[in-house]
Amino acid sequence: MSVMSESVSRGKSAGTGKPPKLTPWRSKQPKRVERHAGIGGKQGRWGYAFIAPFFVMFLIFGLAPVLYTTYIAFFEWDPLGDQTFIGVENFTNLWADDRFWIALRNTVSIWVFSTFPQMAMAIGLASLLRNPHLRFKVFWRVILLMPNITSVLAIAIVFGQLFGREFGMVNIVRAYLGFSNIDWVTETVPSHIAIATMITWRWVGYNSLIFLAAMLAIPNELYESASIDGASKWQTFRYVTLPQLKNTITFVLIVGTIGGLQVFAEPLTLGGDFAGGDSRQFSTLTLFLFEQAFVEYKFGYAAAVGIAITLIVMLISLVNFLLTRRISSEDSR
Repeated sequence: MSVMSESVSRGKSAGTGKPPKLTPWRSKQPKRVERHAGIGGKQGRWGYAFIAPFFVMFLIFGLAPVLYTTYIAFFEWDPLGDQTFIGVENFTNLWADDRFWIALRNTVSIWVFSTFPQMAMAIGLASLLRNPHLRFKVFWRVILLMPNITSVLAIAIVFGQLFGREFGMVNIVRAYLGFSNIDWVTETVPSHIAIATMITWRWVGYNSLIFLAAMLAIPNELYESASIDGASKWQTFRYVTLPQLKNTITFVLIVGTIGGLQVFAEPLTLGGDFAGGDSRQFSTLTLFLFEQAFVEYKFGYAAAVGIAITLIVMLISLVNFLLTRRISSEDSR
């Protein structure tokens, strides 16, 4: 009977043209997925909800202060008294104010003394940390980041002792080498060098880690090819590493420039007053803004200073865009 049933089943399957089933289990049809009017059906709305906090914070703490500052800049503004509309008088006075140009000159000078040596030192330290045979790599990276999280006040106290005129460590070393003492506080260029040294010591480790991350992303095949071609370490660094760091150098340069325009704590703690010293040698753009707002209580004039700083930052951002686009076009050739 079993043989006959098997032959009958085979005949039916052959007659229908369907292959015989090799499993006794019934084939299951895939279940149809039903879409519910929940999160999946409201992806657009939930996306707006998730990005809303950023825009709310930006409107409250970003755009609103800028618009309000622009509004105040056209007034002679007394927060406890009258507010008189004076048009562009604050901007014309700012253009003719020698103190503003002194602050701008000091800011640029400190930026030059801090940014370029800092960048060279950061690239050098990153090259040392990239050495595959270096031991305790994590320890050295943590050590480099320690100055960045140190209090600015503590840094100013230490460097104030180092750059003291009579008993500072720097002048003691200079006297031992036969050089005369330098007044690092009252003289303009030495004071800028002292502030730039503080900034460099604080940020060189942070920038070193940025350059190290960029160097670790460079393919090892390039270094192997340079080694096979007989390139020295300097030639490998010049023709392999530096060209691959163009975008990173541009990024660090622009970020350092924007940060240099906002130097406030270092000259304040080293100089000791908001006026920037007897000859205003410590005065920077942000110190000048703070002086006009909270020392002389010229809030409208201080708002004009803030608008001027914003325009300078926008100009630098435009230069950054042009440089980045040019670098990208050169890489695509």
